[in-house]
Amino acid sequence: MNFNTVTLQDEPLAVVILDQTLLPNETRYISLTTLEAVFEAIKNLRVRGAPAIGIAAAMGLYVHMKKRGHMPPDEFLNEFDKASAYLNSARPTAVNLAWALKRMPRVKDLRLMREEALSIYNEDIEVCKAIGQHGAALLKPDFGILTHCNAGALATAAYGTALAPIYTAHGQGMPLRVFADETRPLLQGARLTAYELFSAGIDVTLICDNMAAHVMQRGWVDAVFVGCDRVAANGDAANKIGTCGVAMLAAAHKIPFYVCAPFSTIDPATADGSQIIIEERHPSEVTEMWFARPSAPAGVKVYNPAFDVTPHELITAIISETGVLNFKT
Repeated sequence: MNFNTVTLQDEPLAVVILDQTLLPNETRYISLTTLEAVFEAIKNLRVRGAPAIGIAAAMGLYVHMKKRGHMPPDEFLNEFDKASAYLNSARPTAVNLAWALKRMPRVKDLRLMREEALSIYNEDIEVCKAIGQHGAALLKPDFGILTHCNAGALATAAYGTALAPIYTAHGQGMPLRVFADETRPLLQGARLTAYELFSAGIDVTLICDNMAAHVMQRGWVDAVFVGCDRVAANGDAANKIGTCGVAMLAAAHKIPFYVCAPFSTIDPATADGSQIIIEERHPSEVTEMWFARPSAPAGVKVYNPAFDVTPHELITAIISETGVLNFKT
């Protein structure tokens, strides 16, 4: 892909991100030079996807501490803790955010902080490559694949998680057909997944969310690949709202349902999906965003959860960089 989702710029010092709220109509990179700007970019989905927001937060913490200049050790550590907690509060569901911030060395050594932020970035590239290789081994020529939301290069440092097997198989010359759910209300499937796959020359068909059952019923889907933001200890997986419904449809049509999850997304401290905090977002995303005029009556009540939890019983396997964990044989 000929874009960089998130990078660290040394001169002038900044976290540089591709503003995903403008895609697919405009490609614009913005420089984040303050802690508040990094928080806003994560909160408002300018940078999104569990791995990518973890990378952005780690880089943002380094940039903030570097710009703070010389401070006594105690003051430095106090500021480090405050800044880390602030960034971690931007989005509660994705475990990679807290994971990446915890990896940042809590020492007054900016060189080590920079190295760790870049390590998180570089490791993610290798993780996604490995997920792509493991996932591609499950595919066959002319497979139809359905995916939900965006778990591609735009959600990671490169390649993606759920889209990595598709990119890997495509690079091997394997013909595939991909159906991309639009993913209401933020349309990550329409704006981002369709944009990525179409740009890469992959056969992709965009469908509305409520068309998934129809294309499965017609026999066009051989497998479902999705990403995730957190995996509980028992295998329950939180992903973009609507994923659980897709899993239920896949089970009804006897279609394998794969969750592509970096090992860093697995949270052993969360026993099961009921303990995962589900982020709730502003009603305007449902009633106004992407519409020239409001699509619902003014003042109507709106429930807008950003994620849902797919029970492990509906998951065929979890694909991580370490291999394929089969739940069903």
